[in-house]
Amino acid sequence: MNDATANHDATTRSGVLYATHDGVALTGELYLPQGRAPAPVLIAVHGGGWQLGSPDVYRHWGPWLAANGFALFAIRYRLSKPGAKSYPGAVYDVKAAVQFVRANAGQLGVDPERIALIGDSAGAHLSALVALAADKFTAEHRDDAHAATAAGVKAVVGFYGVYDLLAQWQHDQLARPRDQITEKLLGASPTLSRGLFLDASPVNHVTAETPDKPRFLLIYGTDDEVVDPQTQSQTFLAALKQAGYFARTLIVPGAGHFWAADPIDEPGSYSAVAAPRIVRFLRETF
Repeated sequence: MNDATANHDATTRSGVLYATHDGVALTGELYLPQGRAPAPVLIAVHGGGWQLGSPDVYRHWGPWLAANGFALFAIRYRLSKPGAKSYPGAVYDVKAAVQFVRANAGQLGVDPERIALIGDSAGAHLSALVALAADKFTAEHRDDAHAATAAGVKAVVGFYGVYDLLAQWQHDQLARPRDQITEKLLGASPTLSRGLFLDASPVNHVTAETPDKPRFLLIYGTDDEVVDPQTQSQTFLAALKQAGYFARTLIVPGAGHFWAADPIDEPGSYSAVAAPRIVRFLRETF
């Protein structure tokens, strides 16, 4: 049995500081497989409508992926609050996490050439946007310690992601009219700033001209009423394939939203269904 398939013990480092943005200390939880250094690493970005959530979403995935030979760094990022939008700040936070991991790979015990992103819902949006358009977010935080470090990643694993913010806004007019999460993220309505919605949508940064295209695994359930699979994951998948990206889907029958945090070892859980496919995708990628 080689390193890629061995059952590794996991070690955890809590509160790892990766950046300080606008006076906010940004930290993450690092899960490492013992006996596999340098390990490929996933940076995990939690969901919560860009308003809520924490790295706790990945408390099961961290040890499980480490047991399968992959490190995971589950991060905190700045969230939208009343009167304070989180865009583009949250994008810069995720980008900074990639740069931190690459710049400090030796100390962390990970491989700087084998970095991926994993996210759920809003976290999948941020992961995809950084993977596709990190070089477009350069105006802020130029004094970061690792601002000059490359932010490219090999792959993105997205659970029921939001990849088209305008389509999500339209969906929310019926699904959640009292909680316009995209407007809270961007600080505006598309009726006032349509271009902002387009620029902040990963689907609009898919281009055949992109070198070193990251690979994508898009995971979603058939019964998701919060993020519509047809206008989000399915439309994003089509755009990726048309532009020559390697992109695959995992469609989970009966699954809705909010299940990425479920225990992986729980029989019948949707996470248990997804886990083997994720590992296979990562082994093929790395």
